[in-house]
Amino acid sequence: MRRLRNRLAGALLSVLALSLTATGCGGSSEAAPGGGDPTSSPAGASVANRVEPLARKPEPRLPVTVPSADGERVTVRAAERIVPLSGSLSEIVFTLGLGDRVVARDVTATFEQAAKLPVVTRGHDVSAESVLSLRPDLVLAETTSGPEEAVDQIRAAGVPVLFVEAAKGLDDVGPRIGAVADALGVPSAGKELTRRSEQRIEAVRGDVPHGEEPRVAFLYLRGSASVYLIGGKDSGAGSLIEAAGAVDAGAASGLDKDFTAITSEALVKAAPDAILVMSKGLESVGGVDGLVKIPGVAQTPAGMDRRIVSVEDGVLLNYGPRTDQVLKSVVAQLYGEDGAK
Repeated sequence: MRRLRNRLAGALLSVLALSLTATGCGGSSEAAPGGGDPTSSPAGASVANRVEPLARKPEPRLPVTVPSADGERVTVRAAERIVPLSGSLSEIVFTLGLGDRVVARDVTATFEQAAKLPVVTRGHDVSAESVLSLRPDLVLAETTSGPEEAVDQIRAAGVPVLFVEAAKGLDDVGPRIGAVADALGVPSAGKELTRRSEQRIEAVRGDVPHGEEPRVAFLYLRGSASVYLIGGKDSGAGSLIEAAGAVDAGAASGLDKDFTAITSEALVKAAPDAILVMSKGLESVGGVDGLVKIPGVAQTPAGMDRRIVSVEDGVLLNYGPRTDQVLKSVVAQLYGEDGAK
């Protein structure tokens, strides 16, 4: 089953991994570890470069046996040395209050509390040797983590590996937190964090201006690797765009795949009023000035108005404990701090 999912993830994951390596961007989705400006959005609210742990630190009650998203059942007997294989999963562990048990990180975990940990994953490229050298008693993985052979090698060494479904939208925030919390033996803390996260997201949604819904296109950019993609129905950004009171321009224009190579025709058909990008991607094409030089961008309403929404790479599509901050940043940049379009 996981083999099939990895093939379906296929082309896009390969492109993302290539662009990560080519740009040398390490960090939340590609920001340099411990470096760079964490508030690089051109306007509006930025996302804090720290996670906010729960007020009370929970104590894991183990062992537990929990379902894994790859169809297996995993027994966790200890959680003293945890290795999350994605920035999003690291964020959940730290926010649950168990960050002192994390011994390594993925290149996408660059929030302040995790930034100094050794990197064992880069762009879906897990190093089994690096992971095993840290003597973990639990590895947390996304269903897109790989290569499969590396994960199998970790399991063959006797280390429990729990797979969590990859995030696709706002509805995944609670289930992902719950899956991690249950595996760590802190289900009550998971429920508390889920309530806090969902309440904060709803509070931001309540402040979204009403009226005409702007069309927003999500572009994935890596200039140094010549990667220019427009998000479609399965890009993962649609849920966030809709929560901000907008329309996913790529999906609305009929793009059914996750990502499609940018063409002038596709952009004209999408006709976005605003463009959503990751901050490192925007930087890689030379900022807004470089973005509008990509064929077709200058001919869109967004390009003509230079209406660009930029959010830090490692949190934009995490759908986790900081998603309320991501949504707040998108809303502030999309409508202006005063809510005016």
